[in-house]
Amino acid sequence: MKLFSLILCCLMSSVSSLMADSTTSSQELTSRQKHIITIAAYTGKGNLHQLRPALNAALDSGLTINEIREVLVHSYAYCGFPRSLRGLQTFISVLDKRKSQGIADVPGRDASPSKDKRSRYDRGCAILAEISGAPVNGPKADYAEFAPVMERFLKEHLFADIFERDILTYDERELATVSLLAAIGGVEPMARSHMGICLNLGITPEQLHQLLDIVSRRISPAEADAAREELNTLLQEKGLPVVSGTGQDAGKTEKSLFPTGTPLSDNPNFTGEAWLQMLVSKADSLDCTVGHVTFAPGARNSWHAHPGGQILLCTSGKGYYQEKGKHPQILRSGDVVKILPNVVHWHGAAPDSEFTHIAIGPRQNKGGVVWLNAVTEEEYNKLPQ
Repeated sequence: MKLFSLILCCLMSSVSSLMADSTTSSQELTSRQKHIITIAAYTGKGNLHQLRPALNAALDSGLTINEIREVLVHSYAYCGFPRSLRGLQTFISVLDKRKSQGIADVPGRDASPSKDKRSRYDRGCAILAEISGAPVNGPKADYAEFAPVMERFLKEHLFADIFERDILTYDERELATVSLLAAIGGVEPMARSHMGICLNLGITPEQLHQLLDIVSRRISPAEADAAREELNTLLQEKGLPVVSGTGQDAGKTEKSLFPTGTPLSDNPNFTGEAWLQMLVSKADSLDCTVGHVTFAPGARNSWHAHPGGQILLCTSGKGYYQEKGKHPQILRSGDVVKILPNVVHWHGAAPDSEFTHIAIGPRQNKGGVVWLNAVTEEEYNKLPQ
């Protein structure tokens, strides 16, 4: 009865998610934006272990080497040279490994040379005024009065030298900045200021809450909650609606009833970022396991089979399921996949969407999962979009 109630709850979650997905609009963050936000968050926090699969996923989704490198370079202005340099070193390692595997990643274009003849200070002032909506000759901040050299560094180097580099847009730089500051923690006033810039650039409150949902899952609910409190205060001041709740209960993009769970970054049977939260384990003596699995965009498991079969209840996002020798199936919220015993298959997320499902493993007395080879990039890139 307990297991039946759990499965019924999963089905209700799937139906709810399907209804939510049908109302998705242009206010959703794009896949590209999500990758930038994730890379920035891990770099700011110094979590190189998780940064590595995030870099691989971004490359697999189509970001160029120069675009990803620019996110890491941009990061130093907010989290310091040491973490930015460690991020760049991790990226070099990722690229070297991919090259050894025969993967030819696209370098992408470099920054265009500036044709603006004004001084760097004047150019920086103009860029800051454009993105913030504040007048160029407005009152100076207290730090600028106290340490004029810092104000000059910010205008000349940050907003001229860095922001002028057109590999990333102003929107993308500000999303990366908010992600960095939220992940670092303890700098909420700065995060609030940059969230205000995001709103001025046309990024919606819903998209900012989605950003903080990513920080909550990837870094810490506590860090995301602190930034979310600042965001809600900012929205109240502007007469815009706020989002109640904290952590994974906050925002409109959290569609799962279950925790994200433990990262599977050390599991060789997963490519990209994935998380597992066991709901029913072998220790419960029900001859059945139930787990909630979250795949980041582009993530998937290896080819494998279950001696007792498997059932997948898709709860959010877009994913794929493929049996050996057969065409892949596109999976969406509400889909149910019934996998017969010993059928070799794999499942995971689409390149541009996170994907979650409940995995039910019946008849565990028949034996555990049998893992085989990884799904190659060539196999994955042939999938229907």
